[in-house]
Amino acid sequence: MTGLRTQRITVGARLFALVALSGPILWDHNRTAMVALAGVAGVWLVASLVERQQLFVREAPVVEAALTGLVCGLTLGDDQTVFLALCVPPFVAAVTRGLMGTLLAISAELVTVVGLALLIAGRISAEQSFTIFTWTMAGLGLGMIGSFVHANLELEVDELAPYLDAQRLIRQLLDLSDDLSSGLDVTALAGSVVSDVGDQIPTVGLAVYVPRGEVLMPLVTRSVDGQSTLEDAEELAVESWARSEPIVHDLAFAFPVGDSVVVAGRLSPSADLDVIEVERTILRLPEALRAKSVQLDTAMLFSDFRDSASADVRKRLAREMHDGVAQDIASLGYLVDALAARPADEKQAKAFAMLRDRITKIVAEVRQSVLTLRTSIGESETLGVAIGAVARHLSESSRIPIQVTLDEHSTRLRPEVEAELFRITQEAINNAIKHARCSSIEVNCQVHAPAALITIADDGRGLQAARSDSHGLKIMRERARLIGADLSITDNPGAGLLVTVRIA
Repeated sequence: MTGLRTQRITVGARLFALVALSGPILWDHNRTAMVALAGVAGVWLVASLVERQQLFVREAPVVEAALTGLVCGLTLGDDQTVFLALCVPPFVAAVTRGLMGTLLAISAELVTVVGLALLIAGRISAEQSFTIFTWTMAGLGLGMIGSFVHANLELEVDELAPYLDAQRLIRQLLDLSDDLSSGLDVTALAGSVVSDVGDQIPTVGLAVYVPRGEVLMPLVTRSVDGQSTLEDAEELAVESWARSEPIVHDLAFAFPVGDSVVVAGRLSPSADLDVIEVERTILRLPEALRAKSVQLDTAMLFSDFRDSASADVRKRLAREMHDGVAQDIASLGYLVDALAARPADEKQAKAFAMLRDRITKIVAEVRQSVLTLRTSIGESETLGVAIGAVARHLSESSRIPIQVTLDEHSTRLRPEVEAELFRITQEAINNAIKHARCSSIEVNCQVHAPAALITIADDGRGLQAARSDSHGLKIMRERARLIGADLSITDNPGAGLLVTVRIA
């Protein structure tokens, strides 16, 4: 599409120039100028045909400029009206190749015009020099306008271009995947960084952080004594990230690795430490871990890409369900209402009423599915807030009380982890509403990044035999496996079902 628009612009410019030249030349009846005009027209006709066939794309504008300059140079001592043609090739070259094309076209014109004038007359008069200069500057001005047109044409990307680019990049990723010896598991790669640092420095606690907006997000933490020992190290991590340099303060330390990873920890107080040697080791670690930083950053980008793609799919399905299936089923409801208004007998009236009630329930379930697909953790401040919002919507539509208890620290989990935990919780609540025949649901959400614990308990009929057409539990287990979470589904002590998902 862009190539066709370019051709239309360049052909239009040539035709306009020919019309503008024809008037004064035909009025003066100057045969030399008429022959030159015919020569210019021939050059431009060939150039237009070459453009149409997309031949010599880079060289054609320069050759066109040289030939136009040659024709104009032959009339330099006779009639200079035809010199207006010198403005067209720089404009054409600019539209097709940008400002560099303009400069090359003007250079080609000057070489041929000046060279031919010197060859024929041996000199160039002041009047001729002024004419050449005038039309050269005019050509440069039009060339700058053509460069602007060229830039705008380049910005008008075909709607399929993003998909074609995505195809190319995904194919490259598939080809490269065999060479990714460390894989693209974010947790495993971050754990590898922790292990390497622990092998170099005696510590009681280590953590790997990555930037998320204006805050740091912990990917992996390791504590030898099982207690929270990284509060001061986390503060140093933020400072180290801001200053882009290693920091050691008392027993706490932090250092950036590349542009996207910060390692922080606390040194072991019982170890016989040589402070100077420890500081030297910390200074050496960023370079030693640079390769793993690149691997981890690549894994994070791949995870972001996967989450973005799945979010787009969910929104598209939600639109199709809302505009297609939901509307069609609702239309059936209206048809049933019309038939029920004039039943043949009481038995048929009851059948219509039962059918209408069933259609109403199906429409409600479809609309709830649309809400489920469209709801995203990215629209909420925290995971707990997102869970609370969807629980509130589900409670209002189902008339079942859902109590949500939150215990969250300010530090967020990784986006893909939050997304999968949110979907698992959402599916567990939906299952309780649809199948448990419960009168209440309790949700507890505890997030102390990078750890999290979520429980969903109902007072319904407990764990039932799996149906052949049900895939909810299977999908929940797949989501938990994607983020390395432990998922358990057991009977709740007393009554009902207890779903627990945990990330250590």
